[in-house]
Amino acid sequence: MQTAPDLFSHRKFWAARFGPAPFLPMSRAEMDALGWDSCDVILVTGDAYVDHPSFGMAIIGRLLEGQGFRVGMIAQPDWDSTGDFRKLGAPNLFFGITAGNMDSMVNRYTADRRIRSDDAYTPGGEGGKRPDRSVIVYAQRVREAFKDATIVIGGIEASLRRIAHFDYWSEKVRRSILLDAKADLLVYGNAERAVVEIAHRLAKREPVASITDLRGTVSVRRELPEGWIEIDSTHLDTPGPLNPPVDPYAMEDNAGTKAPRPATNVVRFERRVKNADRERSVIRLPAYDQVAGDPVLYAHASRILHVESNPGNARALVQRHGDSDVWLNPPPIPLTTKEMDAIYELPYRRMPHPAYGDAKIPAYEMIRFSIAIQRGCFGGCTFCSITEHEGRIIQSRSEDSVIREIETIRDTVPGFTGVISDLGGPTANMYRLACKSREIESACRRPSCVYPGICPNLNTDHAPLVKLYQRAREVPGIKKVLIASGVRYDLAIESPEYVKELAQHHVGGYLKIAPEAIGEGPLSKMMKPGVGAYHRFKELFDRYSKEAGKEQYLIPYFIAAHPGTTDADMLELALWLKKNGFRADQVQAFLPSPMATATAMYHSGKNPLRRVSRESEDVIVPKGLKVRRLHKAFLRYHDANNWPALREALKRMGRADLIGPGKRHLVPAWQPAGTGEQHEGRRRPQAAKPFRTQHTGLPDAPRKTRAREAARRKRHP
Repeated sequence: MQTAPDLFSHRKFWAARFGPAPFLPMSRAEMDALGWDSCDVILVTGDAYVDHPSFGMAIIGRLLEGQGFRVGMIAQPDWDSTGDFRKLGAPNLFFGITAGNMDSMVNRYTADRRIRSDDAYTPGGEGGKRPDRSVIVYAQRVREAFKDATIVIGGIEASLRRIAHFDYWSEKVRRSILLDAKADLLVYGNAERAVVEIAHRLAKREPVASITDLRGTVSVRRELPEGWIEIDSTHLDTPGPLNPPVDPYAMEDNAGTKAPRPATNVVRFERRVKNADRERSVIRLPAYDQVAGDPVLYAHASRILHVESNPGNARALVQRHGDSDVWLNPPPIPLTTKEMDAIYELPYRRMPHPAYGDAKIPAYEMIRFSIAIQRGCFGGCTFCSITEHEGRIIQSRSEDSVIREIETIRDTVPGFTGVISDLGGPTANMYRLACKSREIESACRRPSCVYPGICPNLNTDHAPLVKLYQRAREVPGIKKVLIASGVRYDLAIESPEYVKELAQHHVGGYLKIAPEAIGEGPLSKMMKPGVGAYHRFKELFDRYSKEAGKEQYLIPYFIAAHPGTTDADMLELALWLKKNGFRADQVQAFLPSPMATATAMYHSGKNPLRRVSRESEDVIVPKGLKVRRLHKAFLRYHDANNWPALREALKRMGRADLIGPGKRHLVPAWQPAGTGEQHEGRRRPQAAKPFRTQHTGLPDAPRKTRAREAARRKRHP
């Protein structure tokens, strides 16, 4: 793994300039109270301003403040005019723009492209307080207000659109958001290092156009820098010799001594650049016009992007857009434990800005008693955006830092009742897990450490996490420490002592986990483990729950209409759910987020997990509203409103034997009044009572157990 300078290396010079503000100012009056005539940096966000480390702009703002910069905040501005964008004046250095903690399109639209009525990141949960494609709109308004301002865009919306990307909402490939926003720089992934360096270099009067060398940034260039080797991958690869030298598709590192640089700066991909100097080589992806017009080339570009994602060996990427090159520097170096501790222990107020009064912000209410202990995920699930944004290498805080934050919550956060709602991150149980060898880790080019099986080089010891849980629940004043982040159960079963600790001390009746599917077809396209791992985890979870005298349930989560899923796969899943007594209360259809591998499958019908060619593996893709709704209906087979569609599908699939009144049947032949057509010539039996939970076993549980669970839900919704 390459090394990086300490994130706080600049701090000696700047830290004494200003002390921490009560809140980063959102108005001129607040700036006046602080004695500021101007801001050095102004952050614009689509979320309400909550000064809490679960909100990205609070982290960036407090981090820059800790470096001595005066930071202002413009939260959820009115985008119909430039008025809100002018209220703090022009910043001395730059505007930092983000859509917020969520992509604005995912935030506003369902997987069926219906407009959501609410927004968890807005006071009162009110919807419509941010525009579609917020980063682009905000950047346009800033440019209208301050023509010469420097604009840096970031956050998950910009991060997932850093190159040409398929846009599900318009069903087309869009340009890099850097160009559409007309910004000067884009920072992607965990942006702390890049943002701090940008601020200091601009403070030294360095032109923003010259800041092209920072990891985790994207900029526009007109030509290849002198001395660089360009690897041309603008076309589909062709078969090579039996044992070809390593190329951008390879899953191994280019080990060995460096070969002399070739005489020319451009080499064809077919020639297999051998031992190219990674530090001075760049892979040219197919241009925007190519991927926009050819879905197979889009899949090819997607594969290269994901293979070149390990900070230890990734090369720069470049993609032509018209007469300009969008240049992606390699991903940022992961933060050290010391840096993670410092970031999460900055002087956050851990509450919303006072301007919101008593209004409730749902996202804050959900996380105000939770603590992030790690970042990143090496699972590599193809539908997930965590890998593309935070990376595959786990970045963990120290045990002492987490305990200090628990004590801070206990002592300072209003309304705390002694229950920590979550200790986790993107996953619950990857804390301090890493490759056994730094050399192997920096050379690895696998998309997942746990698929198709757990890598033998991966340390799966959960002992540090068990120790952290035990220390956390022993902190004076702490009644309960719950785990709400998703548990990676295929990892958990490698450490039964972790499952025991989890089941006996950190579950409040229910634990949600995510098998996502049970059929090999969809699982292979998701890069998820087989259902056998789920059953082994359930066996351990049930055993340890019973030992503790607790009645607890696993709530599995599934995705409908994922690439690779057939109607038969969804039928198999529906029968599995019925057999195991599950009734899904809420289900999710696959939403193709920008840049995800599964999105490339959705758009191209190809599998970028393997080498892409015109003849390479085709992927079945459930497209169209009718089939997507049918797949969701299979997950909710018990809902009478879905029975007409399911009956039609079962007849078409030759499985009419599953229609009837018996326990072996999936849906009845009759239809309750008010839910669709009635079955002719038959009297409708009395409809079953609505279920209360996601597990059909619970209504038969003892009355006291149900009462306790209802009370718990009321206290901790």
